[in-house]
Amino acid sequence: MRAQHRALIDGDDEWRCRGRCSRSLVLLAGSLTLTTQLLLACFVLDRESASSTAWLQIDVAKLTAMINGTAALTTNAPHGRDELLGGLLPAGMDRRSCRSRYESWRYYKHFPYVASPHLQRKLRAYEARHRQCAPGTPLYVKSVEQLRSGRSAEGMECNYVVWIPFDGLGNRILSMDIEEYMRLPVTNLLGVGQDIEKSYTRLLDAKVIGPAANATAGVPPYVYLSLGWQLKDLLFFCGEHQLVLAKVNWLLLYSDLYFAPSLYTVAEFQDELRRLFPAKESVHHILSRYLLHPTNPVWSMVTRYYRLYLASASWRIGVQIRMFSFTSISADDMYNQILACSRQEHILPETDADNDEAVATGGHGYGSGSNNSTAIFIASLYGDYYKRLRSRYSDQHAAKGTGARVGVFQRTHEERQATQNLAHNQRALAEIYLLSFSEALLTSGLSTFGYVSSSLAGVRPVILLTAFDHKVPEIPCRRAVSMEPCNLKPPQGMECRGKPMDIEGLARHIGVCEDFKDGVKFFY
Repeated sequence: MRAQHRALIDGDDEWRCRGRCSRSLVLLAGSLTLTTQLLLACFVLDRESASSTAWLQIDVAKLTAMINGTAALTTNAPHGRDELLGGLLPAGMDRRSCRSRYESWRYYKHFPYVASPHLQRKLRAYEARHRQCAPGTPLYVKSVEQLRSGRSAEGMECNYVVWIPFDGLGNRILSMDIEEYMRLPVTNLLGVGQDIEKSYTRLLDAKVIGPAANATAGVPPYVYLSLGWQLKDLLFFCGEHQLVLAKVNWLLLYSDLYFAPSLYTVAEFQDELRRLFPAKESVHHILSRYLLHPTNPVWSMVTRYYRLYLASASWRIGVQIRMFSFTSISADDMYNQILACSRQEHILPETDADNDEAVATGGHGYGSGSNNSTAIFIASLYGDYYKRLRSRYSDQHAAKGTGARVGVFQRTHEERQATQNLAHNQRALAEIYLLSFSEALLTSGLSTFGYVSSSLAGVRPVILLTAFDHKVPEIPCRRAVSMEPCNLKPPQGMECRGKPMDIEGLARHIGVCEDFKDGVKFFY
């Protein structure tokens, strides 16, 4: 595969801010996609050459370097408990413009993994390429001119991936004036859906591009990749097609999925995956802590609430409740499922009001500190579960057997999702971080909100199983065997003709998701 780095372009402005923090409404599904794209960048950086190009993450209006300043490896502190997370983050940033970057480590409770030395080297190279291919640089101007020429060219130093998000929480940034989308030559492709003339599969069928295409026909200036829920371009995950796509200067990526486990099916990537992430469970945990840094206003929301309500507790439990239209059940049923799960997995403290057959709590840390208190933080669109749990732990029902004080807190309950509202998304991001500062997590199946919270926290959550067809599951929940998000739509049925993948190695590290039998995830 020809050495190259690609610039990641996202169709929203969520990552652009003075001080290089993530935009306040950094997206859930979107963040899962971007961490996967960063992982792709690490693969190609291993094959640098004089004609290599840079993977950067930019928005459609402007290509903006995410990383700034001097990049240097740092000395690893034990388990990453330092402001640079054991060398994961680069030194030299402006602390005042992005406080979360240097303060988040003080709030995380778990530091299970640090970035491998190999990954640290790749990230420093990744950051350097950001600076070389950013807007206003000669290399960026050259790349845009090449795009306008109507064909791709070999030897371009900066190639780009345009991320096109679509409907869903945080997938659109409405704070931007729509006119700003018109500044890049490819923006006329936004909003066209998943079936356009220059999709990779169509170009393959027409023999315009592909392993068997006429070499004299030239390479299109851009190729559209459908890697969203419908996953039309399955052949993206074949090594021989990666060789073809390496020749395209601009890739338009339509996706909201976390597909890092599917990269393991590309035989050429497997050795690099092993070097980057000796523990496969750490992939999204490490990359999310690297990529996601709330802006100062959102960070203030997070830290202020944490100090007022959660900091004084000796144990914090995050409870995230999400219900989809196709899985909706009554509030009574959901509440009973939560309690059944808690009894099964010993998540929430029991009370003196619980029946004698209930399993006594213990061994999970709540009430174990000097102040003997537990804080339960609830993230949900609805206030009903907060009211019920608050009543459960009222003064009349102290925590069973321990005398521990239990406080129940909910920052917002907006009753409906408003993905097109900036303030709503800011509050959602704040709650993701408040969940991630917990010692233990109970999250909802299929929820990207829960996936991101768990990855940031470095916690293997207990996952409430989904009520498919509106039927309460017999088993209320399962304890996740890894903190990795579920790849909800893995590629199936494609026939790759390149280097055979290591099926045995794949089976050792990838298994079926706890919350979705058709999904797969990294386990260890």
